[in-house]
Amino acid sequence: MQQQVQFKDLGTRRYKEIWDFQESLLKENADIKAVFRKAADSNAEMIPTNHWLLFVEHPPVYTLGKSGKAAHLLINENELNKKGIEYFHINRGGDITFHGPEQLVGYPILDLEKFKPDLGWYLRSLEEVIILTMAEYGLKGDRSPGETGVWMDPHLPGRERKICAMGIKCSRWITMHGFAFNVNTDLNYFHNIVPCGIEDKKVTSLEKELGRTVLMEEVKYLLKKNFEKVFDCELVAE
Repeated sequence: MQQQVQFKDLGTRRYKEIWDFQESLLKENADIKAVFRKAADSNAEMIPTNHWLLFVEHPPVYTLGKSGKAAHLLINENELNKKGIEYFHINRGGDITFHGPEQLVGYPILDLEKFKPDLGWYLRSLEEVIILTMAEYGLKGDRSPGETGVWMDPHLPGRERKICAMGIKCSRWITMHGFAFNVNTDLNYFHNIVPCGIEDKKVTSLEKELGRTVLMEEVKYLLKKNFEKVFDCELVAE
């Protein structure tokens, strides 16, 4: 059965506000599951959990995943304050990354039991959404063995560059956190970290690869279309 996913474009919001919002949506779904699972004959398809896809841009912020290394942040608290950059150690997988203006961040809050309860499948599907969107611009997005996210030229030593970082949390098969797609992102912010904890590999953006500024609304439209295609769902604007 095709799932309906509530879509919401949140504009520009501070990181902590949206982190809390995601947590509230996950908890709401987890509580619903807990109630219905008390019935021995409960069926995952019949449990009335909700799906969300949130789009947002954040003011400059570095986030460190739960198993990441604090040493991968290369500047101190004083320098962060001077540059006006926030920093959070959070509960997703992955290491350190940057969020900021002109980067499209997507947070799917999905009940994977209504899609496919397989985290590997879920991450590969998120990557596929980005890969299909890049193809619309004539760019070849790719996967790098053992490294989550979307890359360009991952098999060419010295040429590897990451265009989309990913990190998720999953509880009771409900997801949160997601992907950060560099559209017209100021890549200088990445000089202050070891992006995703991976040394000697570069970061890129649609703007850098195409040699022109890209319309964010256009990227949003294409991402939504490809999300529906890959996840076989219908996005419904709130």
